[in-house]
Amino acid sequence: MGLFKFNVDRWGPLNYKRAYADAAYSQPNRHIFPAALRSWVPAEDHRRLAAYTLYAAYGHNQAWEVAAIQDGTDASERREFGDPAMLVDALVSHLLGREQTITVPGAENAEPSDGTEAPPEARHAADVQERLRRWAKDELFALRMQQNERKTVREGDGVYLLGWDAAKKRPRLSVVDPGFYFPDLPDNAGDSADYPTRIHFAWEIEADPRNPESRAKLRRITYELGPIGTATLSDTDSDRPQRQPAFAPDGTTPLMASGDTWHPEQGAISRHYPWNDEPSTVTCYLTDAEWLLEDIKAGHDVHTLDYRYATFLKNADGEVLDHFDIQLDFIPVVHTPNTIPEDGHWGESSLSKLMQLFDEIQGTDTDSSQASATTGSPMIGVVNPDAKGRQRDRAMRVQPGLMIELGAGGNLITVDTSRMLAELRNKTAELQDRMSLVSRMPAVALGTLDPTKAPSGFSIQLSYGPMDPLMDSMHLARDHKYALFYKFVQRLFMAGRHPDWTGPVVDVELTWGSYKPTDKAATLEMVRGGVKDGVMSLETAVRLLDEAGFPIYDIGEEIERIQSRAFAAAKDLADATGDSGAVGDFLGLDLDPDPVAPPVILPSTPADAATTDDPAADGEDPDTAPTSTNRQQGQDRGNT
Repeated sequence: MGLFKFNVDRWGPLNYKRAYADAAYSQPNRHIFPAALRSWVPAEDHRRLAAYTLYAAYGHNQAWEVAAIQDGTDASERREFGDPAMLVDALVSHLLGREQTITVPGAENAEPSDGTEAPPEARHAADVQERLRRWAKDELFALRMQQNERKTVREGDGVYLLGWDAAKKRPRLSVVDPGFYFPDLPDNAGDSADYPTRIHFAWEIEADPRNPESRAKLRRITYELGPIGTATLSDTDSDRPQRQPAFAPDGTTPLMASGDTWHPEQGAISRHYPWNDEPSTVTCYLTDAEWLLEDIKAGHDVHTLDYRYATFLKNADGEVLDHFDIQLDFIPVVHTPNTIPEDGHWGESSLSKLMQLFDEIQGTDTDSSQASATTGSPMIGVVNPDAKGRQRDRAMRVQPGLMIELGAGGNLITVDTSRMLAELRNKTAELQDRMSLVSRMPAVALGTLDPTKAPSGFSIQLSYGPMDPLMDSMHLARDHKYALFYKFVQRLFMAGRHPDWTGPVVDVELTWGSYKPTDKAATLEMVRGGVKDGVMSLETAVRLLDEAGFPIYDIGEEIERIQSRAFAAAKDLADATGDSGAVGDFLGLDLDPDPVAPPVILPSTPADAATTDDPAADGEDPDTAPTSTNRQQGQDRGNT
């Protein structure tokens, strides 16, 4: 009888499809997934590559093509309305949040509020944070992350590739399709925490039909960690370019790269990398080569290709990429799984457990489409001969305004399918509710909930309860990967001898944005009451407003603007401290300290002036001032 091969793995939910798992061998159908079963593809990768293709077909509304090849029937009438794509889009948008922020712990201490000098570690952290944010903007990191996370959520795995660009003087970022990614794992398994020491990127190049001399090729790019060797030179004079060892003028002594040190007692060469405290004996070698498909012999896969048939390519500097030393002690590749791997290296697609549900929804949508056609154009039967006594034996096309003349006793019979259509629509709604339940994506997150039917914003917040652990798990599977990613970016800047990048490599975190909708009015009222009652600081209040979606560009600048207009609070500060300098710092103004009050000089009174006969005391000229005799004479004349 033979034994049935029963596969239980992260791609097992697809075994119900005969196109994916043949009943005899549990292997994908060669006619439906030809690329997954190429001779150079290892056997352990057949199911993975076929699953990627199947997930992508559902995500692009092309599942009907797989059904047509599998069943051999015309499936063009099958209806697919984008439920898998909608789920992937919702998961990606909620996973990333409104915005993603590159954060270096300790950077917030670069500007102490007490006016003291910041420690060197805080200034370095703030400098690295600013440079990484600038690099992310130049390299369109937000766009690249969207591309990678869409593949990761839909197919289960994503891959980033980094490389130094000498012309642009910065690391360049590429997103690689996981179907081209072939890590050399120990015993085809390995623990998810183990970092592969050799990684291949391989894909086929089809022959150009317009060029009769063109032939199909396989291109493979390999990154491999190994012991540091002696220097090599590009040999381009031969018919087959390759690298040759470099020797001293005596022709026998091998040369070493600049900065390398030979240790005869260990029989190894060491190199001091700027990001390590101790010298290392490991480097990364890059190989970029092509093979004709006809030269790949049986029994050879992507891991065991014969270099005798390889044609090595060159980089922009003309260096032949045949085990070319790129002077890094790490492989600049970051693999991002969608879920925390239970075992091995690979993640699981967010669509895997919903595939049968998607088939049910598509089948119900197809039936609904056909039922709606009969409801809009119902089937009518004509009973009894017509007015001329002849029986109609041909089909009659029913259209608006058509008049049918019947004979005596004639009758029309119609087939009403509206009830069937209503039941099918109810079935679709039931299946969509099941999809929301299994995927842990509530209706409000999928956008299928009518906002007018939500009782309150608090109820909407509660509806996100099943989704919170899902997002936490997906973030946990990515956090350490992005931390490693930003370490690689810093090391590449230092390896490229960028003049602005000095100092140690620091830990970097990618802060995910909030995915929950917020009630701005409620948040504003809460913040206003908390600050007014003194139970919430202004910094916390502004941060809450920023998370709620208010257009706050910089929290620190927003706090300074608020304080510069808080004159009542400034008056209270002045009354409490009597320090004009503190008030000026609070308002953001340059206020001098209060000057010493000048002495008070009282003005002279008439009584004071009458107590002296000295003209100079009254400020009069002694020569022109009247005497006492003259004043008396003037008074006498006045009396007369």
